[in-house]
Amino acid sequence: MADQGQDNFRDTIGTLDKEGQRAWVYPKKPDGKWYEYRKYVSYILLAFLFAAPFIKINGNQFLMFNVLERRFNIFGFPFWPQDFHLFVIMMITGVVFVILFTVAFGRLFCGWVCPQTIFMEMVFRRIEYWIDGDRGKQIRLAKMPWNAEKIKKRVLKWFVFFVISFLIANVFLAYLIGSDQLIRYITDGPIKQLSTFISLLIFTGVFYFVFAWFREQVCIIACPYGRLQGVLLDNKSIIVAYDHKRGEKEEGRAKFKKNEERATTGKGDCIDCFACVHVCPTGIDIRNGTQLECVNCTACIDACDKMMEAVDLPKGLIRYTSEDNIEKKEKFKLTPRLKGYIVVLGILTAVLIGMLFLRNDIEANILRLPGQLYEHKGEFNISNVYTYKLVNKTVDNIENIEFKLLSHKGTIQLVSQDKFTVEGQGLSEGTLFIEIDSRALSGDKDRVEIGIYSDGDLIETTTTAFLGPRSFN
Repeated sequence: MADQGQDNFRDTIGTLDKEGQRAWVYPKKPDGKWYEYRKYVSYILLAFLFAAPFIKINGNQFLMFNVLERRFNIFGFPFWPQDFHLFVIMMITGVVFVILFTVAFGRLFCGWVCPQTIFMEMVFRRIEYWIDGDRGKQIRLAKMPWNAEKIKKRVLKWFVFFVISFLIANVFLAYLIGSDQLIRYITDGPIKQLSTFISLLIFTGVFYFVFAWFREQVCIIACPYGRLQGVLLDNKSIIVAYDHKRGEKEEGRAKFKKNEERATTGKGDCIDCFACVHVCPTGIDIRNGTQLECVNCTACIDACDKMMEAVDLPKGLIRYTSEDNIEKKEKFKLTPRLKGYIVVLGILTAVLIGMLFLRNDIEANILRLPGQLYEHKGEFNISNVYTYKLVNKTVDNIENIEFKLLSHKGTIQLVSQDKFTVEGQGLSEGTLFIEIDSRALSGDKDRVEIGIYSDGDLIETTTTAFLGPRSFN
């Protein structure tokens, strides 16, 4: 780990040495109240992540993001390309929520919810502790020559990492193509699905690279959220912070001496034990202040509380707090900035819920056939030819569908049949003719309204253009 102090910690990241080479981080295994809470949250989220693609609601996968076929399932609700506006509003709402959450509570998402942190700290890092040992043993193993013990541990760890990466790649593939399709591919075997298997190995390699080598660099270098928090945070945001007022006092931090009356010496409560540094998964010293590398994982809180308890000093030297609370003892309160974000989030949420409830079960598009003009049918009737496309967004079949003109007197004739059925989550396409008495037209290009009926009930309306002769204007 790079040698950083209070004066130069912003000059370089903690995972680079003086020569600019990678300085590997060997964090000590966390232990404490907050770590236990994080484990519960992480295991619940991991169970959800692995189970969600295989949960079905009304025949729909609970979560699916099939980009290739442009089909998405969110909480069991199917979204089609025609619902893209809903998807966009949903994403904007999510972004505003993350912004609001960050302004109020800092980078809490990164330490508690982010898949990168959960997999790294609660899966791969714990396996590493099991195979290589804690911080001291890992450092000694890294410096050890390649003997039988080191080869055995390295091969075992790399193999376990690869297996888990392969499992994660399969789960993410289930989100992309659907769990049923994934199971079918697995049943067919890799030989019959060679291209998919190669893609799966590529994804496995990416996950293996991230968790076996790139690791905390994702949070420090690659993730834009760390930079975003620098814009969003202010002195009122609740973050993992070191109480420098209490930790430094008049004489600054100093090592603990037995039977010392520390309160009378003017020394701060920080005993300079570096426990918070050794436990940090991104290799920073939280005592240097707010840093973009901090993911608010609370490991330093547990480590510091444990040391404070050991030397009979009050806990909370490192805690969830704000800069204003440390400096001015001000409690957290809603600022005009936070209230503004809450209002915007409320409006977006209300709009999204309203649009979801108003979403039709069937999407209808009727368009004139390109390159075709109108045709005379008898003395007054004018005919136009159209293509139609009906998308059934439900899991139930919509039967006995027929078209009727609502805005003009006329007839609609399907090319194939008068009535038809659109299967659940299915698509129906075809051709139809619309005939209208030219005397009912107001110009050479009218808008006509068409009703789509199922078993005699109106289920959707749409409009399209109808061309007629200019002489009838």
